[in-house]
Amino acid sequence: MSAYMAILAQTSAAPAESGSGGLPQFDLAQWPGQMVWMLFIFVVMFGLFAKVFVPKVGKAIEDREDRIAGDIGDARRIKAEADATAAAAAAEMAQARTNVQRMVLEARAKARAEAAAREAAEEAKIAAILAQSDATLVAARDAAMTHVAGIAQDTAELMISKLTGVAASAGEIQSALAKA
Repeated sequence: MSAYMAILAQTSAAPAESGSGGLPQFDLAQWPGQMVWMLFIFVVMFGLFAKVFVPKVGKAIEDREDRIAGDIGDARRIKAEADATAAAAAAEMAQARTNVQRMVLEARAKARAEAAAREAAEEAKIAAILAQSDATLVAARDAAMTHVAGIAQDTAELMISKLTGVAASAGEIQSALAKA
């Protein structure tokens, strides 16, 4: 501990011997040396900034701007390709939609034509059946009408004989029926 006390005594005695007290920055005798060192450090720092740091930062900024511009250009190119692909897909979809509509219209027209042909064939069959039925009815009516005169004559004879009790002659009945 005595060595420490001895060093402390020497350092505290040194400022008293130099005759100046306080900080060296305020000692006017040391300003020229401090100015030289300050100028030297300024020149070195200026040189480092001018030749090393600023160019590196500038190059990094320039590289980043180039990369951003390239990325933007790529994005625009990809967007244009995507827009072109979307437009082509939309055109294909419209074409396919048109083709499907045309096919549907053709299928409808074909189905309607087939239905109309079947309907016409069925109507022709029905018309033939109706014509045959009409002919059969006309023939049956004509056949029945030929028998009506005989039936009327027989009925008249029977009625006269029942009502009067006397049998009428066939000529009288025929002349009466002819008048009716």
